[in-house]
This record gives sequence, structure tokens and C-alpha cells, in this order.
Amino acid sequence: MSEEGKAEALWYAAPRRAEIGVETVVAPGPGEVVVRALHGALSRGTERLVHAGRVPASEYQRMRPPFMAGAFPFPVKYGYATVGIVEAGVDELVGRTVFVLHPHQTRFTVPAEAVVPVPSGVPARRAVLAANMETALNATWDAAPGPCDRIAVVGAGVVGALTAYLCGRLPGAQVSLVDTDGSRETLTAALGVGFALPGQAEGECDLVFHASGSGDGLATALALAGEEARIVEMSWYGAGDVTVPLGGAFHSRRLKLVASQVGRVAGSHRPRWTPRRRLAAAIDLLADERLDALLAPAVAFRELPQKLDAILAPASGVLCQVIDYD
Repeated sequence: MSEEGKAEALWYAAPRRAEIGVETVVAPGPGEVVVRALHGALSRGTERLVHAGRVPASEYQRMRPPFMAGAFPFPVKYGYATVGIVEAGVDELVGRTVFVLHPHQTRFTVPAEAVVPVPSGVPARRAVLAANMETALNATWDAAPGPCDRIAVVGAGVVGALTAYLCGRLPGAQVSLVDTDGSRETLTAALGVGFALPGQAEGECDLVFHASGSGDGLATALALAGEEARIVEMSWYGAGDVTVPLGGAFHSRRLKLVASQVGRVAGSHRPRWTPRRRLAAAIDLLADERLDALLAPAVAFRELPQKLDAILAPASGVLCQVIDYD
């Protein structure tokens, strides 16, 4: 294909309906590159809400990722995990494998500053985890865990698992992933952290992360927190409501419920870190083959419209759904 031509992109067209549309790929100008997609990933939590039309009107602007097209609720070209090869543009990037926060599309032109090279120690397919690892890294900065802390992460999805993985690298830390799905114990063993069902999790934690996306999970997170401990809320509920059990011992134990969101660099690092530096660091953290346990068997890009409902279903068991473009 010439430097200027056509590409295909996934569009969320209506509630629970997606389709593939044709896009124009313009030739790169000064400081731009053309990227041919190799692999991508679905962000199951966020894209389930987008697919269902459950992005609240108050968040229409804040929920726009880089290079999104269209407008909420529909139609929107959405997504933010693409790994590809630079085909043309800035000379020093041509031929490099890069990660881009770009919607699901076979080929596209972006500013060179929007792409982050993937180091040789990180396979291209595993690099699709970069956006999730960036979220986990930011939440870890927000929480500031320490060596020998007892830490629980409620919700063994991709972001929760990566957060537990990062905390598990702290010397002496006791880290447990808590989930209602007992089969997740295999995943936690691969990542080198503990596992517990909600009713069996050890309480009195120094720090708790909540990433289950459910009110029951949030209640579990509050129950596991020790005296004056912090609960870091990582779930985003879209237009849905969630009950927060703030009765009982919440006040007498002086618990702290705080939000973490990847849209801005954590306050502890914001004076020194840019989003690009944070993303590059997240990609470097993927140089561990144990993280392949998070990757589901790939689905072909053109099959996405037919398979999205099954992939995004809460009971699907899919962790990181990889997309193959070739």
C-alpha cells in the first residue's frame, strides 16, 4: 500500500453493535509517522461501557482517548492499545515496533511524539498490556505501598492483576489477589502473589486496592482494610450507581477511600513525570514472561464485530483480549 491510502477501523455504532469502517490514511507530514498495526487489545471494563452506551454525559470529554473519532454515545471509534510497525515518516523511527494509544485500526498516521518504541526485551504481543500497566503503575504511585506491607487487591482482572504484580515486587510485601472466581488462583501463582476468595481473605490490611468494578467488591475491600488504612478505588462504573457501605466501622476505624485514575499522572510524581515518560516506564515493566498469563488467545480484527458481545460479557473469563491484525 502506498503511504496514502485506505485502512479499516472498528466503530461502536449503537448499543451492543459494532462495525468495521473504511478510513483514509494520509501521507505523513513533518514530524509524523505511519503505523501499520500488528496487535491490539480490548480494555474490557471501559469498552464494555462504551459498547453498551453507558458513558455518562458528564464524562464525554474526559473519556475521549487520543485519536478517538466520532462522539459519545455513538458512533465512536474507540480504543487505546495498539502495537505496530512504523512504515514511513520520521527516519529514526521507520522499522521500529511502537506502542500507540490509538483506537482499533489497521493503519494510521500520527505525530511521532505519540508513539513509544517497544524495547527488544518486550515481545510485540505482550506490549499490548502497556496501557493497563500504566494504569496499575499510576495507582501504585497513588497508594504508595511499602516493603513488608500487607496488601489486598480486590478484583483479579488485568489491571488488578498487574497492580498485585507490581506490589508483589516490594521486599517482604504480603500481597493477595481477591476474586470470586477460584480459577484465578492459577493466574496469581504465575504472577508470584497470593490468592483468596472474598470470604477467606485475610483482613487488617495496610493497603487495599479495589478493581472489581462491583459494589460487592468494594464492600469486600472496605472490610479488608485495617485501622486507618487506605482503600484505593480503581474501578470506573460509567453511568451505573454503586452502593458504598460507609456504615459500620468505616468512621470509627478512620478508613480512607480515595480514587485513582490514569488520566493524570499521580500527584506524587506529577511535578517530575510526563505521561509519555510514565508510558515508557510501563512498557519497560512488561519485560517479564510471566505476564503472558494475562493474554487471551488472539481474535482476528475483522471478527471483532461478531465476537465483541462474548468477549465483553462479565462471565467470559477473558483477561486481556489480544487482537491480531495480520
